[in-house]
Amino acid sequence: MAYNLKMRLLSRSLTLLLYLAPAFAQPLVLQTSTILDGKGGVLRNQQIVIQGARIETIDTGHRSPTYDLRGLTVMPGWIDTHVHLTWHFDANHKLVNRGEKPESSALFTAENAWITLQGGFTTVQSVGAAMDGEVRDRINEGSLPGPRILTSLRQINDKSGTPDELRALVRKTKEEHADVIKLFATAGMGTGGAQTMSDEQIQATCGEAKAVGLRSVVHAISSAGAKASVLAGCTSIEHGDFLDDATLKLIAERGAFFDPNFLVLHNYLDNRPSFNFPEASFTSLEKAIEPTADVLRRARALNVKIVFGTDAVAGAHGRNAEEFIYRVRDAHDPPMQTLVSATSLAAEALGLGDRIGTVAPGFEADLVATDGNPLEDITAVRRVVFVMKGGKVYRNTRR
Repeated sequence: MAYNLKMRLLSRSLTLLLYLAPAFAQPLVLQTSTILDGKGGVLRNQQIVIQGARIETIDTGHRSPTYDLRGLTVMPGWIDTHVHLTWHFDANHKLVNRGEKPESSALFTAENAWITLQGGFTTVQSVGAAMDGEVRDRINEGSLPGPRILTSLRQINDKSGTPDELRALVRKTKEEHADVIKLFATAGMGTGGAQTMSDEQIQATCGEAKAVGLRSVVHAISSAGAKASVLAGCTSIEHGDFLDDATLKLIAERGAFFDPNFLVLHNYLDNRPSFNFPEASFTSLEKAIEPTADVLRRARALNVKIVFGTDAVAGAHGRNAEEFIYRVRDAHDPPMQTLVSATSLAAEALGLGDRIGTVAPGFEADLVATDGNPLEDITAVRRVVFVMKGGKVYRNTRR
């Protein structure tokens, strides 16, 4: 009896010690010279003290640093609100995005997640395939390294059913633990981008998403589909290459987010032999670059909440940061605003604005450091030397 009592007490003591262990862990101290805080502010010569997964303090302390990041530019971990993690090329550099064995899909998806994290992106929204959920869950439980993943698990379009069937599909998607609903309100760029889902289908999808507590992001190339989606309460318009000012004003008035994408256009054009597209589609993609730059400029002038997404498909994973360069170079977007689009504003768009996207006490210790300051030279985003997610270092290549 006494032995059993001692064993129970020992077991309880060990459990208590394991529970309290994080509180006794030594904090990490990052010595910095330049911090871009994700909200438009610049901090100089600060120490970031990290306890567990979160930032504890930021001040001019004098602790011995765990990591000396002086001379680098430290920012919140970048956020890409639109990727497709399952898309990849085969051994012959040809597109594979469906019809393969699940184990192969899982490996490529995990690989794409890893190289995306190495590129400085600590959170992505993948919209979407069922495999995204499997990889997301493995990352969340610590079995795989990768960025924080939010996913729609599937895509909804005009062929997905009647309004009642679409409401049921949204509920099913929610039950399967999706983080967001993705719908195609219009056709793709290569086929003109006209509205394809009816107003009633869009209203049913976005209305039900709101009812079950999910956001809804919408593929919408042209104004008709985007307008119908915003009026239906959808939360973000993706692409929007040919939106008119009236639609942009509506997006701003309704507080929706807008996600124009450059990388996807350049990636398709840079990898023409890998994608089995008709030549007319490539012509459409080429012609869309300037309208995309123009719509971003007009949206900025109309105070639309512009977030950072790349629509990264095969060939683009790990190169997500090129989107920064295209936006600054082609659309003349101010570097600071482009960086805010990929940090605090992107976090807000994902419903995580109180948790990630900002370098401040209480926020997740998601950090990226570059060799060079993107405010002075936007190509510095290509030179990622330090990546931390949730207080854990995943890249540190400074010499």
